[in-house]
Amino acid sequence: MTRQIHVGSVPIGGGAPVVIQSMLNTKTTDIPGCLRQIGQLQAAGCQIVRLAVPNLEAARAFAQICKESPLPLVADIHFDYQLAIAAAEGGASKIRINPGNIGGEDRVKAVVDVCKDKGIPIRIGVNGGSLDKKLLEKYGHPTAEALVESAFSHLELLEKFGFYETCVSMKSSAVPTMVQAARLFRARCDYPIHIGVTETGPVRQGLIKSAMGIGALLLDGIGDTIRVSLTDDPVEEVYAAKDILKAAGLRREGVNIVSCPTCGRTRIDLIGLVNRVDEALKDCKKPITVAVMGCVVNGPGEAREADIGVAGGDGWGMIFVKGEPVEKLPYDELLPALLKRIEAM
Repeated sequence: MTRQIHVGSVPIGGGAPVVIQSMLNTKTTDIPGCLRQIGQLQAAGCQIVRLAVPNLEAARAFAQICKESPLPLVADIHFDYQLAIAAAEGGASKIRINPGNIGGEDRVKAVVDVCKDKGIPIRIGVNGGSLDKKLLEKYGHPTAEALVESAFSHLELLEKFGFYETCVSMKSSAVPTMVQAARLFRARCDYPIHIGVTETGPVRQGLIKSAMGIGALLLDGIGDTIRVSLTDDPVEEVYAAKDILKAAGLRREGVNIVSCPTCGRTRIDLIGLVNRVDEALKDCKKPITVAVMGCVVNGPGEAREADIGVAGGDGWGMIFVKGEPVEKLPYDELLPALLKRIEAM
């Protein structure tokens, strides 16, 4: 079991459930826009939000957003230690830094001192694209071993100043590298780990890479917080993270949809129906399994473990509960009837 830190009121590590994070893509100086997107992320199921703080103007806006945000906020800092101090004093619930790019030890200590005073944890963010030149010379390229060595050098620096409220991330755009780095780190250390694949590419590739990397580690019991990085609306990152947690058996909240891949027996628009069911139940919090099957021959049998489902015929369909038929309806009436029954569950 890892040690536990708290980001605002949210526990990370120490046996707590895996936490979902995302990052705003609005400009931090756009206070109304940031608060609007934080609300959208919260509604989707996000628990912690990170914001870029690239300059003093953004730091001032960040402080204002902290006052009104319903979720704990992480300040993302690069290069300027004074911005980290300003964010901590402005109400940040966590500071994300790379200690190697904010200056000498005295500057790192200045950040540590204010975080220690205010009880704010620090996330050490190691990225394959920004490793120290000495490590690149030693290993030749951003290997898992290089990421881990970088993480430990930063941890040792924070520990030198008596700081232990730390979370670590070692991200890479290469899934095997990211997975191996987290496994190597976990074998040697019990600090909580934030996991995710970075710079994943287009959405389809991003979803696949994230599911592979994050999913592999979660099944190993590794990972205390996750972010699915997508070149898309951050809300979609949250939905993807929830789906990965459900697939890994770590979260029951929300609907699990099972559906068949279609075949020659399909006589309804199954693909369209599945998409409509998915959209209609996207925000449903009930921990149920819903089946959408293409034919009445195998549908109820194959999806017997589902709580409720539909199976299509030729222009009609059947609703079944725990594998038992309960209602036969025309195709156009299937979805409303299914949703009504789910609402009553």
